[in-house]
Amino acid sequence: MEPILGQIQAFGFNFAPRGWAKCEGQLLPISQWSALFSLLGTTFGGDGRTTFGLPDLRGRSMVGIGNGPGLDTITWGEKSGQYQITLQGNNVPAHSHPVAVPVSGINGEEATANGQHIANHASAFNEDATAGQALASFNTGNNSGGNPFNSRNPFLGINICIALMGTYPSRS
Repeated sequence: MEPILGQIQAFGFNFAPRGWAKCEGQLLPISQWSALFSLLGTTFGGDGRTTFGLPDLRGRSMVGIGNGPGLDTITWGEKSGQYQITLQGNNVPAHSHPVAVPVSGINGEEATANGQHIANHASAFNEDATAGQALASFNTGNNSGGNPFNSRNPFLGINICIALMGTYPSRS
């Protein structure tokens, strides 16, 4: 069966078959591929006078154009997303981190052999203290904006090509 001109197809082998090209963003001469240019224009690159570009799907996922319920509108040829991102403070919702502080069971100011530093005694720091009363309060604060991390979904690399020749599509 002859492909439709401009059809994008995944192949299980690592080369572009005759009449197809890999979707790697390469520029083609309009004079040689005028029918395909009439479909793609400069949506994927080129100057529109002598060259036009093929889609570049290296490292990218394809998504349907339009807008679904509760989704942003995606336009033809639109590129979006980042391979790596760095979270900033405004990307992280307000939250807290509970802190558990181990205490020793003895009176005094010296740390025990296992590294515990706060004495667990009702009057260790204040003769008038009530047992179980908090000795101090503190805030852990925000800590974001560190190193970037990979935001890519799991993937499998596959050969994606576009038909350079075929039946010119009719509008239905």
